[in-house]
Amino acid sequence: MARHLAAAAAAMMAIAGINGVQAQDYPARTVTVIVPFAAGGPADITGRIVADIFSRHLGQKFVVENVGGAGGTTGTIRAARAAPDGYTILSGHLGTNALAPAFYPNLGYDPLKDFEAIGLTAEYPELLVARKDFPANNLKEFIAYAKANPEKLNVGHAGLGSVSYIGCLLLHSAIGIKPTMIPFTGTAPVLNAMLSGQVDYECDPVLGTLSQIQAGNVKALAVAAKKRSPLLPDVPTSHEQGLPEFDIAPFYAVFVPAGTPQAIVDKLADALSKGLNEEAVQKRLADLGAESIEQGRRGPKALGEFVKSETARLMPILKAAAAK
Repeated sequence: MARHLAAAAAAMMAIAGINGVQAQDYPARTVTVIVPFAAGGPADITGRIVADIFSRHLGQKFVVENVGGAGGTTGTIRAARAAPDGYTILSGHLGTNALAPAFYPNLGYDPLKDFEAIGLTAEYPELLVARKDFPANNLKEFIAYAKANPEKLNVGHAGLGSVSYIGCLLLHSAIGIKPTMIPFTGTAPVLNAMLSGQVDYECDPVLGTLSQIQAGNVKALAVAAKKRSPLLPDVPTSHEQGLPEFDIAPFYAVFVPAGTPQAIVDKLADALSKGLNEEAVQKRLADLGAESIEQGRRGPKALGEFVKSETARLMPILKAAAAK
């Protein structure tokens, strides 16, 4: 018995030693950063900022792979099932890593159990954007038109459970309407559909439609936040326009498969935090409409707690809205 226990202990020590060497040498080859949405949208841009930070601070290639579909859950499942060795990481967000269970009963992964948190990257307040010729120019007019014509409305989103879906579901719940919601593989395709008149509006972080708003090709009706966006200072908030229930700034964050050695988790978290401290990175994120992330909110523990709190805040509302 003692011999067996000694052998088991020796095996565990050997594995720990191997993991320690792996962590010390990490990364020794190219790392895949899964972005679970199509190229061109907020999730993709944020994921590429993350990959660049890791590449510069860890001295190895971090390559973005876009794996879109099913509101981001297709790519997230792939990340959850990857080997927990640090060579596949996920640049996920509020939908994929907190609220997806509200929309997918047979999700294929558990956001809390199947991932280790690395760090919070950014928060992007959402924006209600309509096609250029939509018959409303502010949130009050939008609400009046939507209530009178819910069956005429077509809403574009990046898939069930995506932040664009979640944002508009909160909007619809607050107003009391249930228009037709049309899924796409990402918010970039949604924007193209809105530009061509196939959909009437969408809810998406500011950066996704900013250039088209500035060009006058679509119109912004409300920022879903308490304060206005510095990028669109003339666009009133939902709070200013009398609909505080429409308040959402989805988080974007980095995760690895559960079971990844703690030393690798710490190494990635440290590199991410160092990158977010860089003035050039802060400016780039601010230019994209992101709210700054304080040092104390960035690490694995803070992100894990934040995911749980956002899930507790939003899940009941979304489940009720989805059920209707």
